[in-house]
Amino acid sequence: MLLSGLEPFRIGPYTNFVNIGERCNVAGSRKFAKLIMAGNYEEALSVAKMQVEMGAQILDINMDDGMLDGPAAMTRFCNLISSEPDIAKVPLCIDSSNFSVIEAGLKCCQGKCIVNSISLKEGEEDFLEKARKIKLYGAAVVVMAFDEVGQATETETKIAICSRAYHLLVEEVCFNPNDIIFDPNILTIGTGMEEHNLYAINFINATKVIKETLPGAKISGGLSNLSFSFRGMDAIREAMHGVFLYHAIKYGMDMGIVNAGNLPVYDDIHKELLQLCENLIWNKDPDATEKLLHYAQNHAQGGRKVIHTDEWRKSSVEERLEYALIKGIEKYVTADTEEARLNQEKYPRPLNIIEGPLMNGMKIVGDLFGAGKMFLPQVIKSARVMKKAVGHLIPYMEKEREEKRAEQGSTEQEDPYNGTIVLATVKGDVHDIGKNIVGVVLGCNNFRVIDLGVMTPCDKILRAAVENKADIIGLSGLITPSLDEMIFVAKEMERLAIKIPLLIGGATTSKTHTAVKIAPRYSAPVIHVLDASKSVVVCSQLLDESVKDDFFEEILEEYEEIRQEHYESLKERRYLSLQQARRKGFHNDWLSGHKPVKPKFIGTKVFEDYDLKRLVEYIDWKPFFDVWQLRGKYPNRGFPKVFNDKTVGEEAKRVYNDAQNLLKMLINQKKLQGRGVVGFWPAQSVQDDIYLYAVEEAVGSSEPIAKFHGLRQQAEKDSACTDPYYCLSDFIAPLDSGICDYLGLFAVACFGVDELCNEYRKQDDEYNIIMVKALGDRLAEAFAEELHERVRKEFWAYCSAEQLDLCDLRRIKYDGIRPAPGYPSQPDHTEKLTMWKLANIEETTGIGLTESLAMTPASAVSGLYFSNPKSKYFAVGKICKDQVEDYALRKKLSVAEVEKWLGPILGYDTE
Repeated sequence: MLLSGLEPFRIGPYTNFVNIGERCNVAGSRKFAKLIMAGNYEEALSVAKMQVEMGAQILDINMDDGMLDGPAAMTRFCNLISSEPDIAKVPLCIDSSNFSVIEAGLKCCQGKCIVNSISLKEGEEDFLEKARKIKLYGAAVVVMAFDEVGQATETETKIAICSRAYHLLVEEVCFNPNDIIFDPNILTIGTGMEEHNLYAINFINATKVIKETLPGAKISGGLSNLSFSFRGMDAIREAMHGVFLYHAIKYGMDMGIVNAGNLPVYDDIHKELLQLCENLIWNKDPDATEKLLHYAQNHAQGGRKVIHTDEWRKSSVEERLEYALIKGIEKYVTADTEEARLNQEKYPRPLNIIEGPLMNGMKIVGDLFGAGKMFLPQVIKSARVMKKAVGHLIPYMEKEREEKRAEQGSTEQEDPYNGTIVLATVKGDVHDIGKNIVGVVLGCNNFRVIDLGVMTPCDKILRAAVENKADIIGLSGLITPSLDEMIFVAKEMERLAIKIPLLIGGATTSKTHTAVKIAPRYSAPVIHVLDASKSVVVCSQLLDESVKDDFFEEILEEYEEIRQEHYESLKERRYLSLQQARRKGFHNDWLSGHKPVKPKFIGTKVFEDYDLKRLVEYIDWKPFFDVWQLRGKYPNRGFPKVFNDKTVGEEAKRVYNDAQNLLKMLINQKKLQGRGVVGFWPAQSVQDDIYLYAVEEAVGSSEPIAKFHGLRQQAEKDSACTDPYYCLSDFIAPLDSGICDYLGLFAVACFGVDELCNEYRKQDDEYNIIMVKALGDRLAEAFAEELHERVRKEFWAYCSAEQLDLCDLRRIKYDGIRPAPGYPSQPDHTEKLTMWKLANIEETTGIGLTESLAMTPASAVSGLYFSNPKSKYFAVGKICKDQVEDYALRKKLSVAEVEKWLGPILGYDTE
C-alpha cells in the first residue's frame, strides 16, 4: 500500500506497525474539540504537530460534532495542515460517519489519504456508491465489520462481512486490494459482562483469517475502545494496549488508531501487570477484571528506586567488560581489557577479546537500542568505551600482524566485522551530526565504519570504497545542492562498475527524491535511510546473503511505485501561470496601512566577539534533544517537560546536565567565539524582486546597489481557500507606491567547534564531538534569535516597546520575519551570494560559503529581515517552467543553471 502526504509512505512486508494518531478528533480529544469549537484552528494544528512528533505516521482527522459544520471544519483544518510541511508530510485519514464530511476532506487533501470509513450497514448499493467515489479520489478505504444486521462481534461474522465487502470492492468496483483496510471492530473488554470476555480474542482470530484469505488487505482498529472500562487509569490502559498489540501484530494487524508515542514496550511492562493483562485479553481468568482493578488501586503511587553500586566489579572480566559497554562506564575498561589480554590461555590473540566479550557487549547495546530500551546518548557512551578498549589492544594487534607478516610474507588481515561501510558528507556540504551518529550506531552493531568527514569529493569517496573493500557507501547532506552531488556519485559508481549498495541520508533528502532522481542512475541498490536506528536494519539486510535479494526486490518494487506516483502527481497538479499568481499575490494597503520605520543606521554593524553568555537563555533545547533522539511522550513533549517522561526523562536529565557543564566550560574558557553582522538598506519591490539602495535619496531614481530575487507560489489552492499567492517581495513597498521601505540582513556563527571536535577526536570521544556540534548549532540559533530581538527593539526599533517571553519568541508572536535562502520562503541558495557581496560577510566575520553555498563554519545562520507586521513565513512549493524562465532572465542565468539550484521545487520533470 502506497500512501502520501508531502512525502510517500509505503506499507509493505518490511513495515512495522503503523501508528495512526488519534488526537485530532473532536469526539476523542477534549483539548482538540475545545480549540475547534472556539474557532482556534491554528492552535489546533499544534495537536496535529505533536502527534507527528510523537511518532504518528498517519493522522486521523474527525470533525463529527452536532455543533460543528462538519464539511467546513474538515476543509479548513485540512487546508491549514497543507500549509505546515512538518504536519503535511504524513498522510491523512479522513474520519467521519457523514460522507459529505469525508468528501470535503478528500477534495483538499494533498497526496493519497485513507477514508475511515464505509460499511455495509445501509446495504450494498450505498456501499458501492461510496466506494466508487473514494476510488475516483484515489484514496484507500477502511471498511468496518458492520452489515445490515449490525456490528460483528463473533469471529465468524467478522470474517464473513469482511470477505463479502472485499469481493464487492475488488469485483464490482475494481478497487486495488492493496488499498483496502478492514477494521474487524476492537470492542471493550473487562466490562463485567461475560459475553464481552471474548471480544479481544475474536478480533485477533478474525485478523489472522482475513490476512490469510483476502490477499492484499490490511487490518486496522481503534485501540482505545479495548480499555474503555478502565477510564482514568492510564497506566492500566496503556499496558492493555501494549499487550493487545503485541499479539494482534503477530496475527497480522498492520495499523491502528492510537495515542502515538504512548504505547509501552511489551517487555517493559511490570511482570504482575503483564500477566493480569494477558489473562484479561485471552480470557484465562474469570476474575481478571477485578484483579486488574485491585492492582490499579494498590499501585497508584508506585515508584522505582535506583541503587548505585559497584557490585558488578566482583564479576568475571568478561562480564565486567560487557557491563561497562552496556552502561557506558570508562573508568575500568583499560585495566579490564589488559587483564583479559594477559589471560593468554583463554585469549591467545588480542583479536579474540574483540570478537568475544567486547563484541558480545556491543551486540547487547545494539539489540537494546533497536528495541527502544536504550537511548542514543547511552549508545554513544558505549561506543566511547569500546573505542578505548580497542585502542588499548591495537598496538598489540599491530605487533602480532607484523610478526605474522615477517614469518609468512602474508598481507592478509582477518576481518571480525559484519561489513565495512564508507560514510561521507558530500562535496560542498559541511554538516555531519547525523552522519556521525549513524557511524557510531553502526559501529556499535559490529560494522567497520570509514568516516571521510565533510566536503568529500566523489573521487575520494570511491577511492576509499575500493581501497577499504567497502560493502556499502553512505552519503549525507543537509542543503539542497547536495542532492545533485549525490546523483553525480551514483552516476560515477555506475560508470566505474562499483556494484555495492548506496545509502542516502540527511535532512534535505527524501525517499521520493532518492527513488526518482538517484536510484535510476545506478543499477545496484540505492536506499533512503531515515535515521540512525533504521541504518542498522538496512545494512544488516543488505549484507545478509539469505535475505538481501528479497530485500532489494522489495526496494525496487517500492521505488518503482513511488516513481509512478510521482509522475502521476505531476500530471494531476494544477498551477496558476506566473502572471495569474502575481495578480493573486498579497497586496498591502501602503497608503493607509503599515508605514515603514527607518532603522537607526544604514549599512552594516559587525560583531567580532559576541558575548555568548547573553545567548544561553535564548537556547531552544528541543532540537538539542532531537539530535540525541530523546523525545518524550505526551504530555511530556518539549523542554523541560521531557524530564518528566517515564521512558526518556532520566536520560534527558543526564544529557542536559552534561550539556550544561560543557557549555559552562566552553563559554568561561572562551573555547567558542560568536561573530556576526547585521545591516539595513532602503528598499522597494519591483514585482517579485527587491531593489536595495545605498541611501534613501537614491530610492526609485538611481540604479540599485543590489537585487534580491523572489519566487512566488504557483500551486493552485482550494477554491475555499482565500490565501494569496505569496512572494517575499510582497512585504516590501513597491516602486510605484512612492514609499521608501527598508530591508535588513544578518549572518551569525559560532566559531571554534571544529577545533574542539578535533581535540575530542584524538581522544576517541564521539560523545563530546556530537555534544559540541549540537551546542554550537544551538548557540548559533540562539544568536540569531537574540539578535533579531535587538533588531526589533534597538537597531531597527520598529517594535521598541516589545515585551515578549522566550515562549512567545519561539512561537513567533512578534512582528516581522527573518527568512533564509535555501528554506521554504526562498528555496534558492544562490541568493546568499548577493547577501555576502552586499555586506562583505566573509571579509568582516569569517563566515564563508562552500561551492554548494553551505555556510562555514557549520554552526551558522543567515537570513533577511522584514519589518512588515503582515509578513509571514510560507512555503513557495512547486513552481512551473514559466516562472523558472522568468527567474533565470531576472538573475541573468541560464534556465539549466536555475533548474539545477531549484531542482527539488520544480513542478515538472527536466529529463
